[in-house]
Amino acid sequence: MRVRAAIVGVLGSALVLATSWQVGTLLRPATPKPATTSTSAASPAPGAATVSGSFTGASEPTQYGSVQVELVVVAGRITDVVALKLTDQGGRSVQLSNRAAPILRSEVLKSQSAKVSSVGGATYTTDAYLLSVQSAIDKAHI
Repeated sequence: MRVRAAIVGVLGSALVLATSWQVGTLLRPATPKPATTSTSAASPAPGAATVSGSFTGASEPTQYGSVQVELVVVAGRITDVVALKLTDQGGRSVQLSNRAAPILRSEVLKSQSAKVSSVGGATYTTDAYLLSVQSAIDKAHI
């Protein structure tokens, strides 16, 4: 009986994750990919307030799987954070990621940075998520 419940829990979590990803893909505004420039990473890009596009953060490994996000930036402001990959090693990991991702997304959008509080109980997911966000911010030069 426990095995059956565990399987149902994992499948349910996978369904929620897949549905969330699909909805996020459908709701994400179409934005052009940024042109590659030779701007130094040490200095902000000229006209950083006009930066727009989608910027994919680094894939950050954890002991429960990797985490990767994509930022959507319009006129230098983060308008969306899309989780491309969340931890997936075990049903509990999937549940924690599914709970933490919307909270982290909301906090990143509010703060416009990766400097947000950790989600309790999802420390590994939070740390990897925010590292990926910072990587995307660095790529966007915002």
